[in-house]
Amino acid sequence: MSSSYGEVYTSWRDNPEGFWMEQAAAIDWFTKPETAFEPDLGAYGKWFPDGVTNTCHNCLDRHVAAGRGEQAAIIYDSPITGAKRTISYTAMLAEVEAFAGALSDKGVGKGDRVVIYMPMVPEAVVAMLACARLGAIHSVVFGGFAATELATRIEDSHAKLIVTASCGIEPGRIIAYKPLLDAAIEHSHHKPEATIVFQRQEHRCDLIEGRDFDYAALIEANAGRKTPCTPVLATDPLYVLYTSGTTGQPKGVVRDNGGHMAALHWSMHAIYDVKPGEVFWAASDIGWVVGHSYIVYAPLLHGNTTILFEGKPVGTPDAGTFWRVISEHKVAALFTAPTAFRAIRKEDPQGSLVKDYDMSGFRALFLAGERADPDTIQWAERILDVPVIDHWWQTETGWTIAGNPMGLGLLPVKYGSPAVPMPGYDVQVLDDAGHPVSSGTLGNIVVKLPLPPGCLPTLWNAEDRFRDAYLMEFPGYYKTADAGFIDEDGYLFIMARTDDIINVAGHRLSTGGMEEAVSGHPDVVECAVIGIADAMKGQIPAGFIVINNGHGRSDDDVEKEVVKLVRDQIGPVAAFKTVMVVKRLPKTRSGKILRATMQKIADGQDWKMPATIDDPGILDEIAEVLAERGIKTKSD
Repeated sequence: MSSSYGEVYTSWRDNPEGFWMEQAAAIDWFTKPETAFEPDLGAYGKWFPDGVTNTCHNCLDRHVAAGRGEQAAIIYDSPITGAKRTISYTAMLAEVEAFAGALSDKGVGKGDRVVIYMPMVPEAVVAMLACARLGAIHSVVFGGFAATELATRIEDSHAKLIVTASCGIEPGRIIAYKPLLDAAIEHSHHKPEATIVFQRQEHRCDLIEGRDFDYAALIEANAGRKTPCTPVLATDPLYVLYTSGTTGQPKGVVRDNGGHMAALHWSMHAIYDVKPGEVFWAASDIGWVVGHSYIVYAPLLHGNTTILFEGKPVGTPDAGTFWRVISEHKVAALFTAPTAFRAIRKEDPQGSLVKDYDMSGFRALFLAGERADPDTIQWAERILDVPVIDHWWQTETGWTIAGNPMGLGLLPVKYGSPAVPMPGYDVQVLDDAGHPVSSGTLGNIVVKLPLPPGCLPTLWNAEDRFRDAYLMEFPGYYKTADAGFIDEDGYLFIMARTDDIINVAGHRLSTGGMEEAVSGHPDVVECAVIGIADAMKGQIPAGFIVINNGHGRSDDDVEKEVVKLVRDQIGPVAAFKTVMVVKRLPKTRSGKILRATMQKIADGQDWKMPATIDDPGILDEIAEVLAERGIKTKSD
């Protein structure tokens, strides 16, 4: 794509509806939309309301019809089990048609909800696309989620059917899914009519007669069956993805069909700069929005080969596993979380394992999910010698709000910034009263309505909650709940969630800014800064740091140097005096650091074990370190 970012952004701003109609033309429609946007529908309007289409058709059928059938659609690579499998577009279509037929026989049709509770296996993608084929609404729940959390999602969605696997496999352990699922169904007031179980050889499970059905047997029984795509409105839901809500009740983010396809298809060439046929790898999980958007839908819509990786950045078997996958499968672009690279750097500080692999076809690394600190970006640039591009978006938006669009010609990098707003997003910074602030001033990051195609139109069965959570505080804007600023060149800097802004003796300070300073220390591979309640100053910052293996220096020395770094860069106003070395930081399975939970522990408040936590034991370690410093805590 030869147009520059400035020209494209201006063309969108001058004619938003014309811009998105042009992108929608890249999608197959049963009935082409004549209206781009209807402002009087839903909470803030809907995209392509008169268009009729089908997402599965656009991901599979149209590529087979266009002669791309023998190209690999999915490369499954599981260093945890040793399994590898390449599935062509033709083979993928055949299995999706067979499974869609089986779902249809179980009574699943347009508008019905299907919960998918699966590990990172191809059958999970088959289930997602089979639902899309029928016009059913899938809700993927991260495999291994606690039974109570799974129950709330079954109940809220009123799932007609559940697709699961016998187990998930983590390094050194097998997680049996069936007992969790059975407990969730028992706990839920709403009971699904059936479950379909993919039996994995590593751990098989017993099936309940009359309710549970074997995935492989259903595929075999329906082999060769042609199941047509169900036409759906562009505004019909494709999926519901639940995120943890602040009220304890999960929020079901709704994604529609038409706008979602138009935005994601555009993003593959404009933002990620990949061509149909090339291999794209999002090292995430299908339980998260990155997995939905960039493991499954965007690559397949665009005609790419997508990598389905069942492994970890370290330990499966070592910190070179990402380089092995890139080399072996000729990956053009990788999208992962900064936390993955921090883990690799901790194990292999010099990046020496990269030299063992042929990385000549690799063009770019994209980071999102957590703030990408400059130190991590510069380390990745140094060892990979390709552009390392930070970009920012949310579960709610489904694709990039701000980034550096490689397909439109890279802009100069400013470390600490995900660069500039993408077409579709008019990003502004407001103070708490809703007034615009001057460039460089910290405030609330908002997006002027309407949101572009691909963003959530509402929450599942909760439009009032949607309005209250996102639209009420700043009328005419979508509230991102992130804080930051825009500089004089229009670059956006995300400094923290708005609840991570701390008040130190009347000064509003960003924990993200302090983390940026802390991560500049050569021995610090990962850090988190939280505000701890203080009788004198209101709050004082405390830093938790993970340091390089084998750095050969005392923890005390590193801690003192980190305090001096923050004092030099931010000043005495930060009152930054407390730093603690920890072995690990508590994170969600998607790599987000659980700062809010850490803060509650430090403040001695009641706290609840987050459902999404990767390793619950880490919070006990954090409490012990705080106690050693004389900071009183409460256990869960």
